[in-house]
Amino acid sequence: MPDFKVACVQNCAEDDVAANIAVASHLVESAAAVGAQLIYLPENFACLEERDDRYLSRGFTEATHPALSHFSVLAKALNVYLVLGSLTIKVNPGKVANRSFVIAPAGEVVKRYDKIHLFDVRLKNGELYKESNTVAPGANAQCAELPWGKLGLSICYDIRFPHLYRQLAQAGADFIGIPAAFTYTTGIAHWQVLVRSRAIETGCFVFAAAQCGIRRWGRRTYGHSLIVDPWGEVLADGGTEPGYIVANIAPTRVAEARSMIPALTHDRVIQAPT
Repeated sequence: MPDFKVACVQNCAEDDVAANIAVASHLVESAAAVGAQLIYLPENFACLEERDDRYLSRGFTEATHPALSHFSVLAKALNVYLVLGSLTIKVNPGKVANRSFVIAPAGEVVKRYDKIHLFDVRLKNGELYKESNTVAPGANAQCAELPWGKLGLSICYDIRFPHLYRQLAQAGADFIGIPAAFTYTTGIAHWQVLVRSRAIETGCFVFAAAQCGIRRWGRRTYGHSLIVDPWGEVLADGGTEPGYIVANIAPTRVAEARSMIPALTHDRVIQAPT
């Protein structure tokens, strides 16, 4: 497979969809201008609401979401593969899907993935998140065929479930996307080690586009978008400010890493502990 350049966009979305689209578009255009052929956006990059119920009261179906139509046109104009890390999509009167979209250079959606693992946590500092109140979980792992190899899809909290990534790698994934809006509290403790672990365990490149910054209502996301190679080396780190990171990707590094440590072929049947 040929080498290519990937970019991960990092933004600080609030609840103004039009403003978020404008900022993200500028960053996508800037990444394309330096040669990025695959550009990844974070989870919920087009809207991060103060209250989860607003994704229902103010939200969009797939057919009406302005970000999906806008970025489909932009991918075609820039002639790039564009991955919308996730959009909240109304799927019934009481639930949304947290859904990734892979858009090809012709502007069509070639793969969708609905976040499987939902962020229901209570942190020591009083932070409480209950994603399952409004989000319907996905049920299917998904890979997208790209010109350079196969991309396994995931979103944010999925990162804590390594069996998903093993399944993606054993299904042929060469690259894994982990778009996120990681909280600052969990990000500073766990983000880099989790991203690097998923790369090392699978022998995949990982593209982890993340949100950063503090919203006007106080919610803080960690930032530090990462591009990591199959050996676990961090090729680029987005720091804490909006922007984008880029890295040159050599797909042959996947086979090289897996030939040295072929752990994906060493599974054994294990009896449950007694």
